[in-house]
Amino acid sequence: MFDLTGKLAVVTGARRGIGLGIATALADAGADIVGVSLGMEASGSELQAAVEKRRRAFTAIRCDLADRAATSALASRLADLPVGILVGNAGTFRRVPAADHSQEDWDHVLEVNLSSQFVLAQAVGRGMLARGSGKIIFTASMLSFQGGLNVASYAAAKSGLAGLTRALSNEWAGSGVNVNAIAPGYIDTRVTEGLKADPVRSKQILERIPAGRLGQPHDLAGAAVFLASRASDYVNGILLPVDGGWLGR
Repeated sequence: MFDLTGKLAVVTGARRGIGLGIATALADAGADIVGVSLGMEASGSELQAAVEKRRRAFTAIRCDLADRAATSALASRLADLPVGILVGNAGTFRRVPAADHSQEDWDHVLEVNLSSQFVLAQAVGRGMLARGSGKIIFTASMLSFQGGLNVASYAAAKSGLAGLTRALSNEWAGSGVNVNAIAPGYIDTRVTEGLKADPVRSKQILERIPAGRLGQPHDLAGAAVFLASRASDYVNGILLPVDGGWLGR
């Protein structure tokens, strides 16, 4: 039920971190991969090596998801492909007090983390609806449940993504398209570098995580393959926390 052989998976934000981990896991399960990222190399990337090592096909697409025209062009390109799995993982953030948060930064974060997700899901989703099957997985966040500190635009976008997950699921579940989200906790990636560098905040975070450590990108592999596979055919509209127990504390 977890075999993805013959499936084409598109993963945004796939060049590093969580996206790289998820894309590699999907390739492990048999999927061919289209990796999308602002900095995605045409060839020679770590992701390409990982996918081809597993004898799966790989396509690299470079796209700036903060640019609506570029996102729309990507959406048109993906709409012509038989995409069976879409992982909307690309994201960005600005860590600044809300009183000092610029409107330009607000617009940038909302565009990448929320608006582009809808544009791509809509384009790919039409094809899935026509075929009567498909899996859409968004990367949400603990801040889809909480407000966080000094990350107003990020919290707003990730909360909006939770609503988008439920809204699309309500409309598309009956047509064989599953829309769900993974909500990572504190994962050891570029996003958490600032927190790790702060000894006080780092200690506070680790003390609250029952697992006693930050997550690694590979910790999301099982959840991603599950939501991308037939094993989740009756799972719709959920936010699946992968957080070491953070929310239960």
